[in-house]
Amino acid sequence: MKLSQFTFDLPLNLIAQNPTKKREDSRLMVVNRKTGNIENRLFNDIQEYFDDKDVFVVNNTKVFPARMYGRKEKTGAKIEVFLLRELNKANKLWDVIVDPARKIRVGNKLYFGENDELVAEVIDNTTSRGRTIRFLWDGTEDEFRAMLEFMGETPLPKYIKRKPEEEDKERYQTVYAKHEGAVAAPTAGLHFSRELIKKLEIKGVRFAEVTLHTGLGTFRPIEVEDLSKHKMDAEYYKIDETACSIVNKAKAGGHRICSIGTTTMRAMETSYTAQQLLKPSEGWTNNFIHPPYTFNIADALVTNFHLPKTSLLIMGCAFAGYDLIMEAYKKAIKDKYRFFSYGDAMLII
Repeated sequence: MKLSQFTFDLPLNLIAQNPTKKREDSRLMVVNRKTGNIENRLFNDIQEYFDDKDVFVVNNTKVFPARMYGRKEKTGAKIEVFLLRELNKANKLWDVIVDPARKIRVGNKLYFGENDELVAEVIDNTTSRGRTIRFLWDGTEDEFRAMLEFMGETPLPKYIKRKPEEEDKERYQTVYAKHEGAVAAPTAGLHFSRELIKKLEIKGVRFAEVTLHTGLGTFRPIEVEDLSKHKMDAEYYKIDETACSIVNKAKAGGHRICSIGTTTMRAMETSYTAQQLLKPSEGWTNNFIHPPYTFNIADALVTNFHLPKTSLLIMGCAFAGYDLIMEAYKKAIKDKYRFFSYGDAMLII
């Protein structure tokens, strides 16, 4: 399939700028792959679609405050530094994106905080906007982490046209987030409150956790018409024995596996056996799933409503079929569903 097939006109007023008052109060579009039926529900109604011993697989990555603002030495020019990933803990080396990039050169020092409490030096160019920087820090690792936490800002996507607020520290994070490393939230999981999880567990639904640290590569524009030529940025993932045991036991018993989000799905589709069972592994994945594709682990998917021409929309089409998903998106726009990170959800069964 071609990239140009995955486009649609999205009214800007449907891009959610704030989360719902309660996590499970978002809307839920339920798309049935067998019947082609599409229905409008509330996210809390997801309980009605799953039974005892079914499994929800979630991504327990935790978003860190990746966006920092500082100034350049000598000129004092304001700069934005977006932390992508730590390259070397001992030497405080980080991969970052800088803006405005044209002003940030190798050898420049960058200052953060009102009193320049934190200083970094640019040591390499990686891409047109990418740099490697080294933080110059003499204190302990815990003190350094605390400083990053203090200086950093919740990395809300740029399409949210407001400054992050105190509420975002909690709401742009799943309630089951554990392992810090993501620069974007696994948004399908944002709809789950602790109360809803407890209700599902009482019903007999089990939860298995995997980790995939969402990077900006997930959202990087696809620039090739031939999807087979697109290369995803690699992201760290980990699937442990416990998750595999829960998932494989359910599959053996004929129960359903629901992937909560596309990041969870990509992790699972990176690590399966010839018998279509989940296997433990850890490493880096650049898995790009596009039609046609045979899925190996999950038979249901929860996902948000995504931008045109993105890998997330394309995966949804691979899972449910191109025509059905594009029809669902038309209905979502007509029925004024809220799109993107703080928007509504789709359940594909």
